[in-house]
Amino acid sequence: MLFPTIYGENLFDDLDDFFDMEPRQVQRRDPLYGKNASRIMKTDIRETDKAFELDIDLPGFKKEDIQAHLKDGYLTISAQKQVEHDDKDQKSGRYIRRERFSGSCSRSFYVGESVKEEDIEAKFENGILQLSIPKKAPEVPVQKQIMIK
Repeated sequence: MLFPTIYGENLFDDLDDFFDMEPRQVQRRDPLYGKNASRIMKTDIRETDKAFELDIDLPGFKKEDIQAHLKDGYLTISAQKQVEHDDKDQKSGRYIRRERFSGSCSRSFYVGESVKEEDIEAKFENGILQLSIPKKAPEVPVQKQIMIK
């Protein structure tokens, strides 16, 4: 396309693609987040004396949309968004463009096998999921000496 699209994510996206003569890796355009899908769930991790503190950005999600699972030492955070599109009500007008879709995203962190679900504290406020994961030393297996008779 020679002309930039007015309704695109950036006015010059199409023009940049036109003038870019070198082949580059194609960016996947996610219907929920567009070309910015790789920037979803940005995470800040702080280390304190007793725990690791995670701040995960989940803008536009509700508390009910977010789940956390701990399995085999991996903490997986997933969020799923459902947007209802009811086209039956035409009294309020027709849509020219819709940018809100249904979709999901997830991210996993290795926290160690010594961490249990009840040890993790979570709070969701203003689009930020805050997790506190305590530091635990891995359990050292006890060496037993076998007596040979």
